[in-house]
Amino acid sequence: ALDKRKFEDMSSGESTTGDMKIQIIPCRDANRLIIRDTGIGMTKADLISFLGTIARSGTRAFMEAVSAGATDMSLIGQFGVGFFSAYLAADKVKVVSKHDKDEAHAWESEAGGEFTVRPATPEEDGDNILERGTSIVLSLKDDMEEYLSEDRIKELVKKHSQFVSYPIELLIEKEIDVEEKVEEEEEKKEDEEKKEGEEEEEEKKDDIEVEEGSEEEEEKKPKTKTVKKKVEEFERLNTQAAIWTRRPEEVTEEEYKEFFKTLGSEWDEPLAWKHFHFEGSLEFSAILYIPKRAPFDLFDSKKKRKNIKLYVRRVFIMDDCEELCPDWLSFVRGIVDSEDLPLNISRETLQKNASMNTIRKNLIKKVIELFKEVAEDDDKFKTFYEQFGKNVKLGIHEDGDSRKKLSSLLRFKSTESPDDLTSLDDYVTRMKDKQEKIYFIAGESIESIAHSPFVERLQTKGLEVLFCTEAIDEYCIQSLKDFEGKEFQNITKEGLVLPEEEDEKTKREELAKKAESLCEYMKGVLGSKVEGVKCSDRLVDSPVVIVTAEYGWSANLTRIMRNQALSDKSMFDIMAAK
Repeated sequence: ALDKRKFEDMSSGESTTGDMKIQIIPCRDANRLIIRDTGIGMTKADLISFLGTIARSGTRAFMEAVSAGATDMSLIGQFGVGFFSAYLAADKVKVVSKHDKDEAHAWESEAGGEFTVRPATPEEDGDNILERGTSIVLSLKDDMEEYLSEDRIKELVKKHSQFVSYPIELLIEKEIDVEEKVEEEEEKKEDEEKKEGEEEEEEKKDDIEVEEGSEEEEEKKPKTKTVKKKVEEFERLNTQAAIWTRRPEEVTEEEYKEFFKTLGSEWDEPLAWKHFHFEGSLEFSAILYIPKRAPFDLFDSKKKRKNIKLYVRRVFIMDDCEELCPDWLSFVRGIVDSEDLPLNISRETLQKNASMNTIRKNLIKKVIELFKEVAEDDDKFKTFYEQFGKNVKLGIHEDGDSRKKLSSLLRFKSTESPDDLTSLDDYVTRMKDKQEKIYFIAGESIESIAHSPFVERLQTKGLEVLFCTEAIDEYCIQSLKDFEGKEFQNITKEGLVLPEEEDEKTKREELAKKAESLCEYMKGVLGSKVEGVKCSDRLVDSPVVIVTAEYGWSANLTRIMRNQALSDKSMFDIMAAK
């Protein structure tokens, strides 16, 4: 209503006055809550057309749903414009509205499907008749007195409307100090008490020589006293600025940090942030933050995520919208404010809304850009990777569209970098001539895999091996498959291909031929316990090693699966190493 008034005033060349606001007036004695706006208002025809039509068609269905236990506020959007959510708290609703093109009228209904529209009168409607605008009078149910509480109203406005661009004012009662004139009798009594002291002062003055033309005595001022008095006044509730509506270069670093703390229970400063506006098939603004610390329950699947707040035209809609952000980005905090989504959008319609998919894709794109900006600062990225490295790997595992973009963020320790993390980019630059694969080994700790027999031959040939010690590492690499055209090779599996010269290849083939009968004998002894016995050049000091079938579970993955509380033991016979 206020936006429409502003648009009409601008279109007609009139200057928009400064009285555009929303007021909330709790009437505790009458058990009523009044909400006013000085917007465009509604004509009699508007009241009948908008509110009347919904009253006949939507209210009964809405109340039936509520009676049946559908208390989820997201359902409200399915019934009309959401106006009739008022009947969750009120028995009767009256709307008094004045439009420039009509006289003031009052619409009344008790949610029974019937309503009345009449001319508004001072006798029946009093101060609710505005020069222009609308007053909504809610006659609250007996058990809904909480909505008259000053604290409850402030809480709701802060949650849902703290960033609305028009002032939202609440009528509050407060005590102030006022100066009151002392009554005549009280003043006389005070004068008598001081008379004796004044006479003594006069005697002292007589002893002092006063020059001719001295100042006349000041006229006696009326005496006052300070008393407490209860007064009513409007207090603005939405004082916080919606900084995302401004251009990024206009917002200071301190403003970004302070805004981050308002998004939840954050007390620390953010590690980094990204502020952007998107214009295209739809329009939205967003500010996204990376916190410095991961929450202790980051990967708790049962916890309701409230990391991204969704606003529509600066009105809060929800903070647990799974359609906005994938699970692997559950640590990212921020807000999204859309200009195109309807205000009464529900959780069900969000899932079918094409705009949500566009918003989601752009959020993921911008977050990855932010990650790469953080990667340019070694200290920041070290903090980021310590806290959220698993999320990056989870993103590679789950998000096929983002997999390649995220791969450059991966970091591992290796035989060439046992103390510091190295990137895949750096690994590729160190690859030997004729080396076609990126070698890795997965295990429980650096100590256990760094001295593994599987690493022996690669170290003698100067081939770098990545150490993967987190449970998600193998899943991540299996999903990624390759990096810049170089496939990953688990050195604990069969089929290991090492770069070799022609003479090395000839020597290997000769040894394999000589050991052929021995291998057949050992296979016969071991029987079905192994799939095969081969002569290999992957060992240097160790006599024998057991490798996994190329498409089976590695020993490390088998260990991880066995440790799952609800794991299927029958799968081990199929997938485990033989």
